[in-house]
Amino acid sequence: MEADRIKWNQRYSGEEYLMGLLPSRFLTERIEQIKTLCPGSRALDIACGEGRNSIFLAHNGFQVTAVDISDEGLKKGRRRMRDEGVSVNFSAVDLEGYDIVRQYDLIINLNFLLRELIPKEVTALNQDGLILLETILDSPKLPGIHTRRYLLQPGELRRLFNREPGTILEYDEFPDNATPTARILFQKRLP
Repeated sequence: MEADRIKWNQRYSGEEYLMGLLPSRFLTERIEQIKTLCPGSRALDIACGEGRNSIFLAHNGFQVTAVDISDEGLKKGRRRMRDEGVSVNFSAVDLEGYDIVRQYDLIINLNFLLRELIPKEVTALNQDGLILLETILDSPKLPGIHTRRYLLQPGELRRLFNREPGTILEYDEFPDNATPTARILFQKRLP
């Protein structure tokens, strides 16, 4: 969707990093568990933005494919990747209608919600592969104006993953945080 590309290119166009340089706290807190449980090292970062989480995974031994709609965000990610001496395969992708064509051991999906992508993510996981997902939760305490379509409803993330073949290893909702979020760590288990 061209309007989304333009919006995110504008947001990432400055010299500063919109989300900062540090990776997601949820990812950093779970990285040792992820490395222990992951069946391999192939990772996919959905809506990677400027690549902060992708680069962190590369530093932790993962072979990372990172996708986002923003050319500006990807350009900053590539520059930082070169500066830090790691390798990430950054690709411009419109995630609406996106089909994941390769198999992965880890898929991270942080600060992004496209409900129809979740079953595709699970399908793209190797056996025992992991999904780490965290995004904004609809709450009366949520500051600013948001489109409800892109907000999780209370309990929704658990319901979405209960439909999938696997185990929810961790599930939390934080409706009272400054930015309310829900998060999950899911492991694919086929019968």
